[in-house]
Amino acid sequence: MKKILLYASLATTALFAGCDLNINDDPNYPMNDQVTADLIFPSISASIASAVGGEIYNYAGFFAQYYEQKPESNQYNTLCEYTFTESSQQMDYSYRILFAGALEDAKQVLEKTTNPADRFATTILRAYAFQIMVDNTSDSPYSEALQGNANATPKWDTGETVYKGILGEIDAAEAALDGSGMDVPDLIFNKNIAQWKGFANALRLRMYLRFIDANIDAASYTEKVKTLVQNNEFFTGDVKLDCFLDETDKRNPWYNTNAVGLTGNHCAAYPLVSYLSSTGDPRIAYGISKTDADGKYVGQLPGGKTHMQSILGTDNWKNKNVSAIDYSIGATKPVYFFTQAELQFLIAEVYARFHNDDANAKSAYEAGVTADFAVRGFAGQENTILEGACAWSAASTQADKLNLIYMQKWVSLFYMNHMEAWSEIRRTDCPKLSSYSAAQIQANESVYTPGELVAPWTNGLEAGGLMKRMTYPLSARQQNVNTPAGVPGSTPVWWDIK
Repeated sequence: MKKILLYASLATTALFAGCDLNINDDPNYPMNDQVTADLIFPSISASIASAVGGEIYNYAGFFAQYYEQKPESNQYNTLCEYTFTESSQQMDYSYRILFAGALEDAKQVLEKTTNPADRFATTILRAYAFQIMVDNTSDSPYSEALQGNANATPKWDTGETVYKGILGEIDAAEAALDGSGMDVPDLIFNKNIAQWKGFANALRLRMYLRFIDANIDAASYTEKVKTLVQNNEFFTGDVKLDCFLDETDKRNPWYNTNAVGLTGNHCAAYPLVSYLSSTGDPRIAYGISKTDADGKYVGQLPGGKTHMQSILGTDNWKNKNVSAIDYSIGATKPVYFFTQAELQFLIAEVYARFHNDDANAKSAYEAGVTADFAVRGFAGQENTILEGACAWSAASTQADKLNLIYMQKWVSLFYMNHMEAWSEIRRTDCPKLSSYSAAQIQANESVYTPGELVAPWTNGLEAGGLMKRMTYPLSARQQNVNTPAGVPGSTPVWWDIK
């Protein structure tokens, strides 16, 4: 039944791909009065998964420097080189499916049910969808959104306003719980309200830390994260949509686009390969293939495809010379909204930064590494790094310990949740940006510290550096005169002030 509900939802969301939709319409259910909440609710998570596990997952993986464009392909050159523009419509599908799909469906459920448990779960998914939007573009329609013909051109609220608004919504929905169970079918937690509460607390933790690092009510949010971590009422396992089959129209969305719909485009990026190699991490074999040329792991410098071909010769920099991303593990791979590893690393950060509790920070750090090894099929091998290059005992200062936590969080989000990887890079500035250019690193690899990010060799950002935000969706600009003026990709989102 769970898979049937998912595929019905995915069949509906597939309609978004080729349509230029007004986000104030409801494309799923043209006769809303005849559709009940139990039929709509599964589509919320399916729509979110189509965005965060598809288009967003793809471009965020380039920005997190997990992968690059293969030497003999060109599909994603503009993402590697930051040369895309608003007209490239990199986020338009996700914008439409988040607003006209997930958020419109959430609105419908909230209007159609009085069940507090159903409303709570719906509110959490609504909050997550808005969090994704804000972390991409810094602001978003919120207070005036989803009003249909009553307001077809909603204003865009600041990211701070949206974050505070959705956190308030979660608080109110949780306060309204009365012990009743869920009525709607639940593809995420199978109607386990304790798990939904745990997910809500994890989202709070994620967002509170961004307020702290944005220096907004930092003292208040610091007390909030300390209390959350001390209470330890989080989800178990992972928060994921795990219903995909290796059959037509039933596969993981990123796999379906890149392994089925396109020829192979992704090769491993230099920073990820260099770090995993330097730490002797066996997880390098997860999702990364050895080169066909010499059976080694080789990553490509960001934005460096054409430069490598120019320096080495086209015949010496082909697909066979770089490590391909292994699509074969992706067909039935879940779409992750929040991994246990990410959660444990956030907990470790709070213990290290705010509780000055080394023992619990170490425990959570090691739990994060262990969880990620297990989910990749490497259970029992975590001591390879925990007793080696990434041992807690090797870090003597708080800064060193936080660096361990942040680096392992970056590793753990590869092939899991690229959006959160990109966001956490921006929040923590870790992995740090190398002070050396891609050209300098290619000429002398000894100057490079494994794992540091590298400004793309060809870089479309006028200010250089790394991508800090996504462009506004073109469809938003075409349909809503209140869409803000475009800003450079080098302009940080509201919580990224480091």
